[in-house]
Amino acid sequence: MDFKLVLEKLLSGFRERDIRYALMGGFAMGLWGGSRSTVDLDFLVHRDDAGKVHNVMTGLGYDRLHHTENVSQYASPLRSFGGIDFIHAFRDASLDMLKRAVLKDIFGGALNIRTLIPEDIIGLKLQAVYNNPSRRESDTEDIAMLISRHEGALDKELLKQYFKLFQMEDLYVKMVKGDIK
Repeated sequence: MDFKLVLEKLLSGFRERDIRYALMGGFAMGLWGGSRSTVDLDFLVHRDDAGKVHNVMTGLGYDRLHHTENVSQYASPLRSFGGIDFIHAFRDASLDMLKRAVLKDIFGGALNIRTLIPEDIIGLKLQAVYNNPSRRESDTEDIAMLISRHEGALDKELLKQYFKLFQMEDLYVKMVKGDIK
């Protein structure tokens, strides 16, 4: 995937249509200091904007592979455009994530993109582990990296809420003590 080309086109379409979005997934991890390789893009978008997102995506030549009230997945027949997944925000927690998203420079400042904050990326990773325990090892490493890199700046109360929600308070205690790296 040609990330710069795709993001230039996507972000332009998002701005033109006032789409409420935030980058998440592996690319967002990279923006917060993680060295996560990724082959696609993942976004959180307001569910009420899903129709506008669909118009942007089909306008760029993407095919919608899957669509539910929770997610939409798109792929392009052009290899350089790759695949893009959208999680639809409509519950209070995910809507709050969109509100907390921050603008980050990418490609040396050539573009800027709204991205989830580390706490919300951690929350989504905890949800992924909760839903699929086989992800525990890789996602725990990502969570530990985010906590280590941003320790002094993290909202500890928000993190505690996420760990409690997914019944992983013991993991939180170990991570803030630095017992898991």
